[in-house]
Amino acid sequence: MKRKITVLLLLIIANALVYAQGTFYPGQIWKDNRGVHINAHGGGVMEHEGTYYWFGEHKADTTSSAYVGVTCYSSKNLTDWKYEGVALPVVDEKGHDLEKGCVLERPKVVYCTNSGKFVMWFHLELKNRGYNEARYGVAISETPFGPYHFLRSGRVNPGLYPLEMSKDDIQNLDTLKEQNYREWWTPEWMKAVRQGLFVKRDRVAHQSGRDYYGPGQMARDQTIYVDTDGRAYHIYSSEDNMTIHIAELTDDYTRHTGRYTRMAPGGMNEAPAVFRHDNTYWMITSGCTGWEPNEARMFSAPSIWGPWTQHPNPCVGPKAEKTFGGQSTYVLKVGDRYIFMGDIWRPRHPSDARYIWLPINFINGVPVIKWEDQWRLE
Repeated sequence: MKRKITVLLLLIIANALVYAQGTFYPGQIWKDNRGVHINAHGGGVMEHEGTYYWFGEHKADTTSSAYVGVTCYSSKNLTDWKYEGVALPVVDEKGHDLEKGCVLERPKVVYCTNSGKFVMWFHLELKNRGYNEARYGVAISETPFGPYHFLRSGRVNPGLYPLEMSKDDIQNLDTLKEQNYREWWTPEWMKAVRQGLFVKRDRVAHQSGRDYYGPGQMARDQTIYVDTDGRAYHIYSSEDNMTIHIAELTDDYTRHTGRYTRMAPGGMNEAPAVFRHDNTYWMITSGCTGWEPNEARMFSAPSIWGPWTQHPNPCVGPKAEKTFGGQSTYVLKVGDRYIFMGDIWRPRHPSDARYIWLPINFINGVPVIKWEDQWRLE
């Protein structure tokens, strides 16, 4: 009798654990506690004191411009989410950086133990400016769900060159004249971009025809990565989306220190998602095809500063060559497991965009993302 009771208790506990973890259904409608499809696109997840917080872009039905702001959801098990409201709202004030109708994308929130503050970074484009501004935005809060107080927006590291550029490299930039590379996509232009043509262009403020550049490096698709030593990095698509930059943040995570490096110069990568497994840093990105999906790229490095080596597409299964119809946004570490987070964009109906959450497994030490119609984090 005691053995039967013990077995029964074990079964009850096992079933409770499965229920607590829940089931993921990639690409399907994902309802919150109100029965409404979760509206937190291009986002990331932060764990704090046993609760997960999911931040993302609130998408309207007919436009991807920001008319609400950054939303926040909370969960204990990663599958059942409670709507916590708008963590960072856009404003009605004309000319404000966060004016309603701006472009506010890929928000990421991290907790800073040094300051005791929650810090949000995001990609920002001013209203009616298209994607010409290429700014970062930063905001802070006393609580994980907000409200977040907007600090500033701007370009990154004005006046500075990347760490790997020697004095000779910088002197050689003097030979790269924009007027000599008016025709883009030629072999000569590509070589100049890899050498730092756009780094030089954006380092200081200047006017070129009708276009205004700088001061500072462009920052579009972005993420924030906090290393095991507590040091944080802002990782973003720069140089007209031609090159990923990795920029170190100050101890309070609200500013750049001035130290940055270029990853895959001229490689046309965006949508960076960064994680560390054992002693290797991994970065999953996409190519630059607008709202249309493309084949995922993957890079690894022994240090956050590189050197970075490209690997084949980590995706396996139906539509693997198109990242399952989506695009990377974040990699969430849960214990010793990793979850790949991506978005299936619906530009004609932005609020109906779907989410791809899939487990990352390691084969011979290399990450593999296999499609699953449904799965549990067990």
